[in-house]
Amino acid sequence: MKNKDFSRFLLTVLFILSFSAEILPQRRPRVPIITGAEQMDAVVEAIAGRRVALVVNQTSILEKTQVHLLDTLLGRGVDIKKVFAPEHGFRGSEEAGKHVDDSHDVKTGVPIFSLYGKAKKPTASQLEDVDVVVFDIQDVGVRFYTYISTMHYVMEACASNGKEFLVLDRPNPNDFVDGPVRRKGFESFVGLDPIPVLHGMTVGELACMINAEGWIADSCRVKVVPVKNWRHGEPYFLPVRPSPNLPNDLSVRLYASLGWFEGTNISIGRGTYYPFQVIGYPDEAYGTFTFTPRPIEGMDSNPLHREKTCYGVDLRELPFEGGLTLRFLLDFYERSGKKASFFARPEWFDLLAGESNLRMSIKAGLTEEEIRFQWQGALEEYKSKRRKYLLYPDYSRPKE
Repeated sequence: MKNKDFSRFLLTVLFILSFSAEILPQRRPRVPIITGAEQMDAVVEAIAGRRVALVVNQTSILEKTQVHLLDTLLGRGVDIKKVFAPEHGFRGSEEAGKHVDDSHDVKTGVPIFSLYGKAKKPTASQLEDVDVVVFDIQDVGVRFYTYISTMHYVMEACASNGKEFLVLDRPNPNDFVDGPVRRKGFESFVGLDPIPVLHGMTVGELACMINAEGWIADSCRVKVVPVKNWRHGEPYFLPVRPSPNLPNDLSVRLYASLGWFEGTNISIGRGTYYPFQVIGYPDEAYGTFTFTPRPIEGMDSNPLHREKTCYGVDLRELPFEGGLTLRFLLDFYERSGKKASFFARPEWFDLLAGESNLRMSIKAGLTEEEIRFQWQGALEEYKSKRRKYLLYPDYSRPKE
């Protein structure tokens, strides 16, 4: 190539590159995400000289040091009076739905009071020697994941007893807004607040929303230590298993779409080492993939279809980026022959959905598009309300 021709070629390339830089979205440089708990100087400053209770579990880890928040704060000389433990317990080792007893932490001797046993919120006497309650639990962004219900009840207790509530925020790994908004009359521990199945908020943002929207009787003094270097729509992969039956990122992503199966006669893999990643039923008509649910200590001692070979599908190789889909639910309803027995626990299904319309629409043969249309009014109203409480820039999920 002659020098003159090469110069023209180079100028053309430079022009294209400069033009592309203007029209292509700029990818944000990857910087470490710093959770609220990892901002230890700010945390200690907020609670120094005060009597503290923690609402924590096995996810309350400082990722950089891999040390639990309880141990870290004690090492900083903070006066930790007690721990309140949610479903699955302080160490996250109790299976779903199992009663959690009061105890003491073996390592530190700090008393642990269960919020998933006799009571679901702290009593006035338990808060008597406390000035501030610190909440640091990793949520997965799904309404029926019970840690946000625990947070709601703790906020109620703090409000009625004049205690401050401090949230050490963490990113939402299922950061979408989708699904039916919980309707009045369907309040339960898997749906206390009128939010959609995928609420698209961090626990810090949600705490502000619960408080300001008057979803608790008295106003709560809420403070948040926000996450640094994270924005809405940005992927986040959990460093710690959030609960016994969500063992990996795929199970977390599929949780919202498969959770409804808990109200049916279909297994979603409880009693295997890959729960919320497979779907099946003890009938060869349901598929060619097989698995056999068996008791697993700390995960499920009595899984659905125990010791029976289930036939269905394996989702572990599925390129599922997240969000909410009804295709698995509609598919297996079809595979069942639309039998009435499919909705084995209709009341529980409706509580998980936050309404009865979803179940009735499936039975009526509506498509996913038709069902989704029914959600849109309440969902748009929620989205408008949600925007007031966002602590982080709200971008759409970047495409890889």
